[in-house]
Amino acid sequence: MKKIFHLSTCKTCQKAIDFLNPPNDCELIDIKPQGISAKDLEQMRAHTDSYESLFSRRAMLFRQRNLGDQTLTEEDYKKLILEHYTFLKRPAILTSNAVFIGSAKKALEAAQKALHE
Repeated sequence: MKKIFHLSTCKTCQKAIDFLNPPNDCELIDIKPQGISAKDLEQMRAHTDSYESLFSRRAMLFRQRNLGDQTLTEEDYKKLILEHYTFLKRPAILTSNAVFIGSAKKALEAAQKALHE
């Protein structure tokens, strides 16, 4: 299982996908039209320490809803990510052994290696 969760209109995601050069067996999931399934989110969470690490605080909705002023629980982070695609930090690259989150060079290099193993 190899999946890349991205936003097709995001230049950063487009550059990341170009860098990753995903193999044919990798599924590209555009999270705006397709959303994020609870199963996929659970699989990502299994490879990280929290839902919070998968959560994007850069989302405009984060500011609009004044979520920075609230104390959010793990369940809140999970619910928000499932509720609206913009709350997933992206790109998120999921393999059977790991999840790589964001566009930092180190994360993308590790994801590229994992995708091509």
